[in-house]
Amino acid sequence: MTVESEAPAEEPRTVTGAPREAAAVRGVRVRDVRRVYSSRRGPVAALDGMSLEAQPQETVAVVGPSGCGKSTLLELICGLQRPDAGTVASEPAVYMPQRDLLLPWSTALDNAALPLLVRRLSRRQARERARPLFAELGLDGFEMAMPHELSGGMRQRVAFLRTLLAGKPVLALDEPFASLDALTRQQAQAWLDSALRREPRTVVLVTHDVEEAVVLADRVVVMSPRPGRAVAELRVELVRPRRRTDPAVVDLRERALEALG
Repeated sequence: MTVESEAPAEEPRTVTGAPREAAAVRGVRVRDVRRVYSSRRGPVAALDGMSLEAQPQETVAVVGPSGCGKSTLLELICGLQRPDAGTVASEPAVYMPQRDLLLPWSTALDNAALPLLVRRLSRRQARERARPLFAELGLDGFEMAMPHELSGGMRQRVAFLRTLLAGKPVLALDEPFASLDALTRQQAQAWLDSALRREPRTVVLVTHDVEEAVVLADRVVVMSPRPGRAVAELRVELVRPRRRTDPAVVDLRERALEALG
């Protein structure tokens, strides 16, 4: 399910380890963030000294080893958690988790239109807003299909469409293609790249796939093992769409893997 931050669409949000302060940021800014969880074996630091910025309409991919706090970072950006120290400032953001979490009793069209229904549009109005976008994402003709009738890639496209229709300027995408097979994953990456060129947003994309990060992002931020922090940043100044076999893509992928250790 898509999770929206609580801030109104027109108001940026700043959250600190100290009392709340006024925000004037555009895009996303994370500075020196520390986040600690309690466990039966004592405190566990997920993030410590994590910093990251995403400029308006920029796509920043975050890669790092499992358990380094990548999902925690997205939840902080969306206001679903608070940092124990440091500052998180963001325009209103919407969180797309790893699984599509489509409602099994609703059609693809109604699943996509769910954020509009939550905002109290009528079902007819919500469907009218969502329907034209199905063709843009290669889903034309599947508006009334039930989730179990859709392929994995199609389900992810419906979930992404639902995320877009939330209307937030910042998209926090948590490994949106992790559950797909290799071929479907490449197809899904291609339509995401195309969709973001048609309807630009500020995107923070968490992925384990370094190649995916280079193909989709303007910048790649590499995180350390837990407690996570940024240890490298690679700027991807290549024209889109990008080919995986392009020597420049291969070189950047190898540099990111080297930074990962």
